Amino acid sequence: MQMQDVRAIVTGGASGLGLAVVENVIAAGGQATLLDVNEATGADAVQRLGARSRFRKVDVTSESGVDEAVHAAVEAMGGLNLAVNCAGVGWPKRMVGKDGPMPGEFFRKVIEVNLVGTLLVCKAAAAAMQMNTPNAGGERGAIVMTASVAAFDGQVGQVAYSASKGGIVGMTLPMARELAAFGIRAVTIAPGLFLTPMMASLPVEAQESLGKQVPFPPRLGHPSEFALLVRQVVENPMLNGETIRLDGSIRMAPR
Repeated sequence: MQMQDVRAIVTGGASGLGLAVVENVIAAGGQATLLDVNEATGADAVQRLGARSRFRKVDVTSESGVDEAVHAAVEAMGGLNLAVNCAGVGWPKRMVGKDGPMPGEFFRKVIEVNLVGTLLVCKAAAAAMQMNTPNAGGERGAIVMTASVAAFDGQVGQVAYSASKGGIVGMTLPMARELAAFGIRAVTIAPGLFLTPMMASLPVEAQESLGKQVPFPPRLGHPSEFALLVRQVVENPMLNGETIRLDGSIRMAPR
């Protein structure tokens, strides 16, 4: 696929990695629908990005809400051939901390948002994409999921987060194998330390200290670099069923 032909939905599209993906799609001449829980931020982004962008408020843990949002996006854009999953939470909590054992509900919520939410979006998007007319290479669409280096190098306090991101890694290959019958690819990106809104809230000294932990380049990743990899996934049809670490070769310490 070529970026100018993309009709995308991007969860978490109102900020951070998701917004960078939307900006890349729009700049290339494609269309994008931002799906996010933050209505004010989403509306501001669409106003800035122009007529080829749209926003719809949605909670990715709501199956009916996701289905309605995907259907609305297909209607508004005249189709759907790219789904990028950037919505998620990164809440830390020890299994046994100062306040006692981790509540089971905390673990369930992280799994529900990061893993179940991703699956709900993927299946709704795939159902829409399978109706597309295939291009010359037989392709009908692509799905990009966002994991994390925590799926492999989980730190203290990341049991829930790492489990949710490891689940995304685990479903990448079987998803790609299943959707191959429809000409739909599935790829996961596992970013390292990136300058997301959460990271930007830290003092500059803390940001610089974290960035220096990256072997090369010794800095935090830019959301635009994540978006660039999404673009490469879109344009390279041999990228399928794989999890790609985008981390400057960092391997996270235990804490």
